Amino acid sequence: MVDIPLWSWQLIGAMVLNGVVQMTAVGAFAARIAGVTTKRIALSISLFTLFATASRFANLFYAPLLGTISDRTGNLVTAAIAAGSAALAAPQVQQFELQLRLIVLVGTVGTLVGALLLPTFQYMFVRGINSYQRTDSVPASLFRLSDWRVVRDIIRHIRLPNPAGWGQYKLSSVPQKLLIANTVVQAVYAIGVVAAVYASVRDPAFARTATLLSGIVNGIGTIAFTLFVDPTAAGIVDSAVHGKRTIEDVRAMVFWLTVTMVLGTLISQLLLWPATVIIDIAAKLVHR
Repeated sequence: MVDIPLWSWQLIGAMVLNGVVQMTAVGAFAARIAGVTTKRIALSISLFTLFATASRFANLFYAPLLGTISDRTGNLVTAAIAAGSAALAAPQVQQFELQLRLIVLVGTVGTLVGALLLPTFQYMFVRGINSYQRTDSVPASLFRLSDWRVVRDIIRHIRLPNPAGWGQYKLSSVPQKLLIANTVVQAVYAIGVVAAVYASVRDPAFARTATLLSGIVNGIGTIAFTLFVDPTAAGIVDSAVHGKRTIEDVRAMVFWLTVTMVLGTLISQLLLWPATVIIDIAAKLVHR
């Protein structure tokens, strides 16, 4: 039986894209602060949605790379089962699990990078809002990113957060249910696709069903985000605009949402195996 190498360009590509997806998702939080700063809440929400959608769009490129990796291991498992010795493929399945964990780990790294670049993302959103006010066109504002002068200005304004100021972000100023919900949602998002792909490799007979179940897992995460995370976060921003809260409360919210996002991606490592088993059981129940 031919061994599959651990590293491939598809694995590296999937790792990089997942890191970009997570970094972009964190960067979208900065739109909340920019909205309060500029008093353009509706426009900031639109840009937040645009940024969040862009991060989801990157999954269109990430998923096929992950599918290629799973196909190689899945074909090997199928061949081993046909030969009457599924145990021969066990080391390759374990290696595939390691590959999946590396992809999720780079997602955590991407989240941390996004957190470090939050001041820069905030500056980009403020520039974007001001540009939209002048052009009255989102495509025209986005096209300005191709202008080297704009890119150079953004690079010049790259600022890393000052750890000395993190103590001002009081946990008490952010609803606990918001942080708990965000942690759970991010853990589900981080593990939904990879758990479904892992289940498809462990039992090739239900591979397609298991893979398609990832949409249900992520759908649940999307519904939870829409019901519990986004409205509460929007309410805090709205209160800040109307003077019921301060902009520091919004900054604290963004800070702790970022922390819980990192925590969620770390927890997802613990959820990989249980999530895989649940998806495996669900795939078999659908076939009955």
